[in-house]
Amino acid sequence: MNLLQETELHELNAMQPQEKQIFIIKDMDGLNWVLRKINAANAKLNEIKSLAVAERERINAWEKKESAGLINDITFFEQKVFEYHSHVLANDPKQKSIVTPYGRVRSITNEAQPERLDDEAILHYVMANQLPYAEVDTIRKLQWGELKKTLKVVQQGNEQIVVDTYGQAVPGVTVKPQTTTFKVEVDD
Repeated sequence: MNLLQETELHELNAMQPQEKQIFIIKDMDGLNWVLRKINAANAKLNEIKSLAVAERERINAWEKKESAGLINDITFFEQKVFEYHSHVLANDPKQKSIVTPYGRVRSITNEAQPERLDDEAILHYVMANQLPYAEVDTIRKLQWGELKKTLKVVQQGNEQIVVDTYGQAVPGVTVKPQTTTFKVEVDD
């Protein structure tokens, strides 16, 4: 913003609100006066925005720098909590949560379940066995959600496989293994 624009803004700021309300452009001089005020206001606005962007970037950089070590500490200690809870679960599978005065740790175990690997192989299996889990429009489409409800994960030797209601292995489907996730909730 230059000195002329500063003068224009000073003049604009000196105007009383009622003066602004009754102001009317009557000629080219009045239009020129208004355009100078708009130009000065835009220059000041751009200056404010540039400063705000620079300050946000500086503050974001500061926040990132100050937070990095704390985030690493939190991640490290959460991992230790998960290891401890895994040990507790191994000894007592019913101990799904642990509560302390400072927070709680919870575990959620998802059972092994079928997972799509090859849609074409599954669709071929559905069509070959005349199962009602294929949509037939102009193209055949697998109704995975409905088919999945009928599938089961069973142990066969050293591995788990996916079978249908008749015990037949389903091609194109793998076993998504059982997983346990942990969640740390710290009280404020």
